[in-house]
Amino acid sequence: MPAPCEIAVKSLIPAIRAYIAKELIRTYKMKQTEVAYLLGITQTAVSKYVSNVRGQAVRLDRVKEIQGMMNEAVYKIADRKVSGPQLTLEICYMCRAARRTRLICHLCERVDPTLKNTLCNVCRME
Repeated sequence: MPAPCEIAVKSLIPAIRAYIAKELIRTYKMKQTEVAYLLGITQTAVSKYVSNVRGQAVRLDRVKEIQGMMNEAVYKIADRKVSGPQLTLEICYMCRAARRTRLICHLCERVDPTLKNTLCNVCRME
C-alpha cells in the first residue's frame, strides 16, 4: 500500500500550488517569476500550473474548508505575511485536511488495486 504522503506529493500538493499560483496571478496581477519566488518553486512549474498541465489530479476548490485555507494562504503570501517554512507548514495543514475528506482515496486505489477504500482509514487517523 502506498503511503498517503506519496500520493499527496503527486496529487494534492501540486493541486494546492496550482490554485495558489493561479490566484496570485489572477487576483494580485503577479508575474510567474514572482509567484515562483514566493512559493519556492521554478517559473516553469508555475507555468505548468497556470496552463493546467500540472495540479489537476484533484479538485480542491470544491471543498469549502480547503478552499478557505487556500484563499487565506493566497492572501498571506501576497501580503508577504508567510513564506518559507511557515508556508510549507500551511501546505501540510491543507494536505492533511484534504486527505481527511477522502479526496485521494481513488488515487490510492489506482496505485494499489488490492486496496479497498471503504476499509481504509489511514488518512482519517491523523
